[in-house]
Order: sequence, then C-alpha cells, then structure tokens
Amino acid sequence: MADAEFWYEFASTYSYPAALRVGALAEARGVALGWRPFLLGPIFAAHGWRDSPFNIYPAKGRYMWRDLERTCEAMGVPLRRPEPFPQSSLLAARVALALQGEDRAAFSREVYRAEFGRGLPIADRTTLSALLAACGVDPAPALERAETDANKAALKAECAMAAEIGIVGAPSIVTADGEVFWGNDRLEQALDWAARGREGDATTGAG
Repeated sequence: MADAEFWYEFASTYSYPAALRVGALAEARGVALGWRPFLLGPIFAAHGWRDSPFNIYPAKGRYMWRDLERTCEAMGVPLRRPEPFPQSSLLAARVALALQGEDRAAFSREVYRAEFGRGLPIADRTTLSALLAACGVDPAPALERAETDANKAALKAECAMAAEIGIVGAPSIVTADGEVFWGNDRLEQALDWAARGREGDATTGAG
C-alpha cells in the first residue's frame, strides 16, 4: 500500500520537474509512492475555465514559463514549450493508467521528457508508441488496453476521486492520512509528512 500518492496531469507544466524528482525523493525517505494520472479539465470546468489558467491570465502565464525555465535550469533538464499549449493529455493518461507499477512511472517520466523537454505532441499515437517501447513495454497491447471501455471508465473515476479528495491542481501529493500538498515546491514537505506518518504507524504497531 502506498504511503503517498503522486497525482499528475500530463499537460501540467510543473508536473514535469516534479515527475523527474519525486521518485528519488520518496525512495530517500523510505516512502512507498503510488503514481495516479488524472485530468485537470473536469476540475477547471467546475471553476468555469475552458482553458489553462496560464492562458486565461497572461501575466500568470508569463511568470509561470519564466519560473519553469529557472526550475529546469537548476535541475539541469531541458525545457521546450510544446505547441499548442496545453497539449491534449487524454490518450497519454489512459495509457499510463493501463500500466502498472514501475512501467507506469517510467512511461510517465518519458512522456514529460518528450513533451516539455523536446516539445513533442503527446496526443500522437506514434509518439506514445515510441515512448512505450523505450520503457520496454510492447506498444500495441498497451495502447489497446488504454482504449478499452473499462480503462476509460477507470480514468473518469480517477478524475472524480481527485475532485472529491480536494485536489485543485497538479502536481499534488496525497498522503495516507488524507493531507493534500499541491505543487512541485511542496514535494519535500509532502514526503516528509508521509514519512513521519509511516514511522508513527510503525511505532503504534510495535506496541
């Protein structure tokens, strides 16, 4: 069972550096991490937004892109703005959800590197097939599983759950005790919280 869940949206800019950092941060703290792909569209729609707030509010968008440039430069990772922005993330999210364990995590990281590191179109099946293959996953059956009615329904359920537990943006980490932490800059705080919760559970169990 996961000590913390990493909720991410492939069109989310700040989820890019978060996805590249979160695994190592969790491992260093002994925190078991679950990867939960979802879509922000339904959450934004509830606020009356039909586009990314970074497009709706240009000043906020300009700040975000410059801030992301600084963040990626500090991490030593490339940044290339995809066009159009935001990308359609539906198919990528379905594919990720159809995968399990490390396959899901590895594929998700590759999607972010392709999208924000190289500016590739993540709605393109050819792009996703290549990323799956790079992760050692057979593309054809993975894409077929992604498009099943059951998997489509599962993604809708994930989106509904995200709204229900109070996720307002991506990336977010939800700890086992229900705390929600939003933002790439909250990963360490979230995982420290999860680690303390795990230690507390272990102490209680020892009695």
